[in-house]
Amino acid sequence: MIESFPKETCSFFDLSDRAKFFVRGSDRLRFLNGQITNDLRKATETEGIEACILNAKGKIDAHLFIYAAQDAYVLDTDADLRETIPARLDRYIIADDVQVEDISHEFDLFHLLDSARPDHLPNEYNMVRALRFSRPGWDVWVKRTGADHARRHFPEQWTLCDATSAESLRIRSGIPCWGRELTNEIIPIEANLEERCVDYSKGCYIGQEVISRIKMSGQTNKRLCGLVSLDGFALSPAMRLATATEDHRDVGWMTSADYDPHLQKHIGLGFVKRGFNAPGTHLRALPVADPTPAGIRIEIVPLPFA
Repeated sequence: MIESFPKETCSFFDLSDRAKFFVRGSDRLRFLNGQITNDLRKATETEGIEACILNAKGKIDAHLFIYAAQDAYVLDTDADLRETIPARLDRYIIADDVQVEDISHEFDLFHLLDSARPDHLPNEYNMVRALRFSRPGWDVWVKRTGADHARRHFPEQWTLCDATSAESLRIRSGIPCWGRELTNEIIPIEANLEERCVDYSKGCYIGQEVISRIKMSGQTNKRLCGLVSLDGFALSPAMRLATATEDHRDVGWMTSADYDPHLQKHIGLGFVKRGFNAPGTHLRALPVADPTPAGIRIEIVPLPFA
């Protein structure tokens, strides 16, 4: 039984809709390490890693979190990739002893935004340290049969952060997500995932040549940036980004938008082309359907937002 605790300031998130997989087999380490951008040897039973799976052009097929179980690696990724990830991995399994098993309906997944390891949870809960919101936290894997019990008792110790609040926190933290900032047209470094997801000394993986060339040149064609509305007007993901000059030259596009109550400003995330993405640069956010209006004045700011 979970005891009752006084409510604390830290939050928990219900991430159970994410797609989840076991990767088993005697060749699982070698095989999976040849598919991801990070070094799988860093993943343990209590420490997760963040990584991307790329295509040969260095663009993202998936963004995922991984930890090591006793006889498998455990992966979770966006729910929209539940069908494509097994197919993507199976394509490269030739003579390898590797099996990919969908466990999405067998486990629920919660995340506790707390630097301290949570105490007094049932032994059958599997706890893994993970950095999902750019600050220390713990993933809690619970078998589906015990998930309702967890949902009833977690609010006694932590505050539930619902989907709307989680999205606001994600944007304020400058974290890209699948379907918004992360698509099959984006290279991880362009989305600021280099520090968290890329290991340059781990050895070969699919798409590595592109990532290595970018590291050597030190340049990307575009970069994910923080955007702040200067006029008090709301921003929208359905906006293109243009220069502040009269010709309104296209230099990027917006991907996410929100209102930050701490800054008391409308903010957003978006990709801005090289040469126009330095902090302090002023741009215009324009509706996609109408290229003629003056648009909303915006400024590029560092991520995460202050």
